[in-house]
Amino acid sequence: MDQIKFQTVLEIGETIAVEFKRCSGGIGIDTFKTVCSFLNRFGGDIYLGVEDNGTVCGIPENETAKIIKNFITMTVNPEVISPTVCLSPEIFDYNDKKIIHVYVPPSSDVHSFKKTIYDRIDDADVKVTSTDLIASMYIRKQNFYTERKVYQYISNEDLRIDLLPLVRQMAINHDINHPWKSMTDTQLLQSAGLISKDWSINKVGFNLASILLLGRDDVIKSIVPVYRTDAIKRKINVNRYDDRLIVDTNLIDSYRLLMDFASKNLLDKFYLEEDVRINLRSGITREMLVNSLIHREYTSSYISKFVIENEQMFTENASRAKFIGSINLDNFEPIPKNPLIASFFRNIGLADELGSGVKKLYHYVRRYSGQDPQLIEGDIFRIIVPLDDNYSFDVGISSRRVHSGAIYGKPGEALSGITGAEVSGKPGEAFSGINRAEVSGRPGGEPSGKPGEAFSGINRAEVSGKPSGKPGEAFSGINRAEVSEIRQRIMAKMLNNSFVSAKEIANELKIDRRNVESHIRALKKFGLIKREGSKRYGKWVVVS
Repeated sequence: MDQIKFQTVLEIGETIAVEFKRCSGGIGIDTFKTVCSFLNRFGGDIYLGVEDNGTVCGIPENETAKIIKNFITMTVNPEVISPTVCLSPEIFDYNDKKIIHVYVPPSSDVHSFKKTIYDRIDDADVKVTSTDLIASMYIRKQNFYTERKVYQYISNEDLRIDLLPLVRQMAINHDINHPWKSMTDTQLLQSAGLISKDWSINKVGFNLASILLLGRDDVIKSIVPVYRTDAIKRKINVNRYDDRLIVDTNLIDSYRLLMDFASKNLLDKFYLEEDVRINLRSGITREMLVNSLIHREYTSSYISKFVIENEQMFTENASRAKFIGSINLDNFEPIPKNPLIASFFRNIGLADELGSGVKKLYHYVRRYSGQDPQLIEGDIFRIIVPLDDNYSFDVGISSRRVHSGAIYGKPGEALSGITGAEVSGKPGEAFSGINRAEVSGRPGGEPSGKPGEAFSGINRAEVSGKPSGKPGEAFSGINRAEVSEIRQRIMAKMLNNSFVSAKEIANELKIDRRNVESHIRALKKFGLIKREGSKRYGKWVVVS
């Protein structure tokens, strides 16, 4: 949780979308009333460990795990919150006090707490008992979430009921004790929220979400005639395409077809994480395609796209935007566009909890192409992922060769850490325009094109041989502390790959991991490096 943002929240106080709870003796029932009212209105943020007046009292550290466990247990209990909801509380520190933050997204369902419906009016949770008011809540949500529109004449014959055994097995594979395991087909459809009541006509029937997820192709085309995803590979014939697939079937099969298209047209780069092989290609395209399928505005006539080009791939789909602009790890707020479809995908293991997908996308793209993805919100939502077929996370650089006069040294010499830089000149000339690069050249030699020449524009670079332009000289620009050669090498690794871990540095430098961590602490103390972002998804910055 950003400290400045939280300070602003405290200054503004409780609003229609912010609630403070003291939570000193455990979680009170009023907390779950707020959860219910937020679900039924526009969503909001609950802060446990804060007085109503904004005074931060905090939660005892030894109580935080218990409180979170009790909170999650209650919100997934249908006797408490119905329909149930899966929320992810997070702990953060503020002035040496523990605070628990819970983001509650708006829901397309009307929820109740212990069989009583609550709505959020200003900064209060209000009990709703009037039939007319309850009906208006359903209508309001139906108008906002088009996936809830009821088609009363759709029957089982219009759906691919034959897909339900597969759906049930996918849910069991995701969770061996999943409740769908013992449900009948009708119970499963009801549990997934695919059978709804249209309060404006007082009819119960299958909704648009059920048709998109399980409908026969002719039924889908009849109800949403413009629905389709256009998958295109455009690398050689950039004016037209090299490969194309039009996908206009149910969302379960659509996901499989689009993933197959991605697998056929993208490299499967080798990558290990904690000694486990991770398929970066599948991880990235899964997040892109699932986002496009579950957060799309299906009533729009805009044709969704999945395009693979030489230097990027991207998805585009119609959206109901909350704002216009770029989304990153610092400013994104997970808001479901189609909560029923999103929940269905989570139940069968094809999607994660809200928000985690963006973090995973950044994590995987940085290791697949060495760059950050772009997420752009608007009436058309876009995810743009840079591609570099010559980048390897293991090597730490792009090995793309520029054939017209580019310099790669002599046979046997390696160039690493040159990413996004144009390397020009003739053999034997000094490199220009290469900043923060690790250059490994002749053993024991100088870091230059010709012996004795220094690379121009390379600050704090690791050069195999002597740690300087000339033997015995120190790197220029580092004047805050005396930096040993091993620490220079660690900084160079961070310059090459800002997402490198201490374990990876230790393996590459053939030294003990604890020694690397000790050097990193010293470099941070001297102000030569800093960490941006979280421990798992953050990156290293070598201070200029």
